[in-house]
Amino acid sequence: MAGQASISTEILARYAADAARGVDGVLGLADSPLPRRRAVRISGSDGAVRLELHVVTEWGASIPAVGRRVQERVREYLRSMADVEPAAVEVVVDAVGPEPQ
Repeated sequence: MAGQASISTEILARYAADAARGVDGVLGLADSPLPRRRAVRISGSDGAVRLELHVVTEWGASIPAVGRRVQERVREYLRSMADVEPAAVEVVVDAVGPEPQ
C-alpha cells in the first residue's frame, strides 16, 4: 500500500512568500486590510495548485520583469521544496515603493 503525504496550503503560501521576497525589485508582500485576504492566496482543484501573490515593487523596477522573475522563482522554489508544480502563478502589483529622495 503506497502512502501519500500532503502539504498544507499554509506551508505552500509561506514557501511562495519566501521565494517572492527574494526577488530583486520586490520590496515585500502586500496584505489586504480585508478579512481573509492575504498576500498569498492558494486555490486548487483536481490536484492543480494555483497561486496569487500580491507584491510591492521598488520604485523604478520594471513591473513586467519583476512579475516574470517572481513567477519563475516561486515555481522553482515550490518544485524543489515541496515537489509541487503550480498550474498558475499570478502576480499582482498592489503598490510601488516610494521614490528615492
